[in-house]
Amino acid sequence: MDSDSFKRSKFHRFRYAIPVFLVLGCISVLFYFIFSTPSNVSKKQGVVQEDSLPFLHSIGVNTLISDSGVLRYRIVAEEWDIYTPQNSASTWKFIKGMLMLRLDKNFEVDLYVQADTAYFHNQEIWELRGRVRVRNLQGTKFNTEELFWNIDKHEIWNHAYMKIISPERTLEGTEFRSNEEMTRYFVMNSKGDFPMTENETADSASNAVATSSAEASPILPSAASPSLADKTPPIQKLNIKEAELIEATKEKTINLQDKKRKLDVFQ
Repeated sequence: MDSDSFKRSKFHRFRYAIPVFLVLGCISVLFYFIFSTPSNVSKKQGVVQEDSLPFLHSIGVNTLISDSGVLRYRIVAEEWDIYTPQNSASTWKFIKGMLMLRLDKNFEVDLYVQADTAYFHNQEIWELRGRVRVRNLQGTKFNTEELFWNIDKHEIWNHAYMKIISPERTLEGTEFRSNEEMTRYFVMNSKGDFPMTENETADSASNAVATSSAEASPILPSAASPSLADKTPPIQKLNIKEAELIEATKEKTINLQDKKRKLDVFQ
């Protein structure tokens, strides 16, 4: 057999082996991805569970929400996302701001709430962030950067700076606590301004001057004082009686001495 025929026979021998190796390589790569992908996917799902897509995404929201079968809230928002994680209650997110109007039994607005960002956790607690503005039925305004509201316990609180503006006064402080109507509240580290009328200012100034002058000068007895006036006359009357008794005694003594002298003369 010459060299050319030998080369052709060798090539024909390995010509069918090359596709077999390619097929085996593809099958091994396929098995690798099939058995390795599920574990990687489960790990990624555990990491990004909270960052998953919302169950409901709404744009341009203007809706009414009921509480125990009664319409209590009206919400206006640009975007509204509802997340429902596994084995936990849902969470509402209003990332681009929210305006909420609370309604009373007569469906009249009794509380205005506005915030840059709002979260509603477990259908129980509102968390308001950013520029939070609240106004109650009396016209009192509450300005802060965070506010928490438990609708089950009917409590509102925060741990940040709070400014309260009412028609009568302005109050500032921290550690705010209030009822749900925002009518009875407590503020720590508080300070404020209380406007006064001209008459009240004049009265307070005169009282301050009178107090300062009274503290600077000693208190002297006055005849106009009823207690001193009542006590003074009896003292004067007693002095007059004593003087009269002394004079009468002197006169009697003198008379006795005169009588004695006359008797001595006659004797």
